[in-house]
Amino acid sequence: MNGGSGLKIVAIGGGTGLSAMLRGLKACTGNITAVVTVADDGGGSGVLRSDLGMLPPGDIRNCILALCNTEPIMEKLLNYRFPEGSMAGQSFGNLFIAALTGVTGSFGTAVRRFSEVLAITGRVLPVTEEDVRLEAEFENGARVTGESKIFAFKREQKCAIKRVSLTPERPTAHPEVLRAIEDADLITLGPGSLYTSVIPNLLVGGVTEALTASRALKVYICNLMTQEGETEGYTAHDHVRALLLHSAPGVADICLTSDTPIPRGELARYAAESAAATRVDEELFSREGIGLRRADLASVKGGVVRHDPRRLALALYGIIRAERPRGGHLDISDEATMRWLQERIGEEA
Repeated sequence: MNGGSGLKIVAIGGGTGLSAMLRGLKACTGNITAVVTVADDGGGSGVLRSDLGMLPPGDIRNCILALCNTEPIMEKLLNYRFPEGSMAGQSFGNLFIAALTGVTGSFGTAVRRFSEVLAITGRVLPVTEEDVRLEAEFENGARVTGESKIFAFKREQKCAIKRVSLTPERPTAHPEVLRAIEDADLITLGPGSLYTSVIPNLLVGGVTEALTASRALKVYICNLMTQEGETEGYTAHDHVRALLLHSAPGVADICLTSDTPIPRGELARYAAESAAATRVDEELFSREGIGLRRADLASVKGGVVRHDPRRLALALYGIIRAERPRGGHLDISDEATMRWLQERIGEEA
């Protein structure tokens, strides 16, 4: 498929989970809009945010690279991190976006120009162009501001996150984000860190309202593993409950979880970091009016459990085929089309 054709997908999130999923989806459709949180204030992005007063480019850079159609050397160049000096740890791609922001006078325009240079499939949008900060409130009443501070603060407080919020509250959404949600056939939330990558998008003015009004099929992709500093002990239903607490009923129709067995060795390594495979509590989902789907989604590489981009893309197409067999801009109701999708993204038919 060429860019601009196929099922209209809006993928909402941030972090490595979103960019990994995009690598699988781009083989199936040219109509991808990635909506990315801009609450990050750590690492190289945090330095640029502090020094230049710009929005954090890191998650957006990763999503653009996931959708790009350029030579591998260009991807290596844009991911290159300077090893020493005043720019130690900073990526060239972040600096590229920073320079474009200065040239164009707008972070949103810089992201668009960067995408054009790399001829990406689809587009990447910051959820807002306002300078936002993420604040976490804990069950003991303590609060901390700054996405990068939440992990350490939670360990210090030794209690769970109660809710997160943005400062300023309800910043204005990028107008193209709301239009993309309105026009979508499929909307995904996640995978990614629940409180710092997924939920912040729902706190931007108009996004939750657009999601609840959308007639698209909306799928929340639950994390494979719990995350120290955010979701220790969480079940799949706990993830969904937190999602709804920060938004409204109707933001998701289906929760997609994995049934891939995780090897004992990897489980032990995760347990040492206070993490575990996310338990699926099927009996609780009917209370929220959200359907539950399970599929073989996980892969283990280098001791890290991740969503496999190809399996995830196939699972999403399988869901929309079952739920909306002739909806959208790609007829995926027949076996021949599904075989084509499998071949396209490298799976066996």
